[in-house]
Amino acid sequence: MAGISLKGIRKVYPGDVVAVHDFNLEIEDKEFIILVGPSGCGKSTTLRMIAGLEEITDGELHIGERLVNDVAPKDRDIAMVFQNYALYPHMSVYKNMAFALKLRKESKAEIDRKVQEAAKILDIESLLQRKPKALSGGQRQRVALGRAMVRHPAVFLLDEPLSNLDAKLRTSMRMEISKLHKKLATTFVYVTHDQVEAMTMADRIVVMNDGYIQQVDTPQNLYDHPCNLFVAGFIGAPQMNFIDAVVEKTDAGYAARFGDTLLPLLPGKVDDSVIANYEGKEIIVGIRPEHMHAEEIYMDQATTAAIDVNVTLAELMGAEIYLYANWQGKDIIATIPPRNNPRTGEQFKLAIDCAKIHLFDKNSEQVISSNIDSTK
Repeated sequence: MAGISLKGIRKVYPGDVVAVHDFNLEIEDKEFIILVGPSGCGKSTTLRMIAGLEEITDGELHIGERLVNDVAPKDRDIAMVFQNYALYPHMSVYKNMAFALKLRKESKAEIDRKVQEAAKILDIESLLQRKPKALSGGQRQRVALGRAMVRHPAVFLLDEPLSNLDAKLRTSMRMEISKLHKKLATTFVYVTHDQVEAMTMADRIVVMNDGYIQQVDTPQNLYDHPCNLFVAGFIGAPQMNFIDAVVEKTDAGYAARFGDTLLPLLPGKVDDSVIANYEGKEIIVGIRPEHMHAEEIYMDQATTAAIDVNVTLAELMGAEIYLYANWQGKDIIATIPPRNNPRTGEQFKLAIDCAKIHLFDKNSEQVISSNIDSTK
C-alpha cells in the first residue's frame, strides 16, 4: 500500500496551453481522496498523470517512496477504472478479470483464486461466463472494479466511473465503492464533476478550477468553511445564494445592507477588526438555501433578518420545497418544509439565519468570514 506525493506538478500541452498549474498534494496511504470540479478544470489530466497516461511537464510525483515521473504505467502498481468500463467485448467476465494476471504469467490456480475472490466481494459470481454485452451498466462497472481488484494494486484510480449510470444506480454504486475502499484498505483517487459523489464518499476533497487547486479539506469543512466564492458556489445543492451588500456600522454593531434589509454581522462570528476595514464598502454575502427559513417566529429575533420575497416557482421535492423567489430584484432559492405550500406569484416571508452567513471580498472573492459552527 502507498501514499502519493505530488509536488509542483504542471501539465502544459502544445501551444503553451497549461492544463494543471503548480499542483501540490499529499495523499495518505489508504485515504479516499476525490478531485472535483467543472469540466476542463484539470482533474482528469491530474489523474492521468498519476497513472502515467499523461507525461508530467514539471514537478515530482512519488507513489510510496518511489519517484515515478519516468516509470511506465504498468510498473507503477496502480489500477485504473475508466468511465466507459473499457472491457474486452469478445471476452467473458472471467477472462476480462483474469487478463492482466495472465500477462503477469501467474499460475492458473492463483488466477482462479483471485478472480473468484474478487467476484465474491462484488457479488458477480453468477456473471463470470457472460460477455459484457449481456450485462447492465452497473454489472459492467462491477466487472471493471473487479479487473482492477485482482491485481491488488497499491493505488486505485477511478475516472468518473459512475457518470454513465442512472441516478438510482449511481446511489447504490457509491455505497458499493465506499464499502470496497474500507474492505480493501487501499489508497483511492477518484475524479468526478458530481459534488454529491464527492461529499458522500471522500475522506478529503480537492476542489479544482482552471487547473488550480482551490481548496483541500474534509467534506464538512468545505461545506461549512469555503475559502472563496468558487468553492462556496460549487459545493452544496441547491447552490449558495450570493447577495451584493454594503457594510454599515449600527448601534448594535456591524451589519450588511441589501436594499432596505439589514443583516446583522453577529459579534463573535465576525472579527470586528477585520470587518471594520470594509465599512462603507461592498461585499458579497453568501446564504445557503437551508439557512433561509419559512417560520421566522421560531427563530431568535436577535440573530435573524426577516424578509419578504415574491415567489416565482415552488418545486416540491418530497421532503422539502425548493422555493425560487425574488428579493428586491435579486433571484434567490430557499429550501422549506412542504407544509408551507407557497404559491407562485404570492408574497412570502422568510427569515435568514445570520449565524450561518458567509462573507466574501468583492474584488478578490476570498472569504472574509464563514459564520458556521458545525457543532451546533
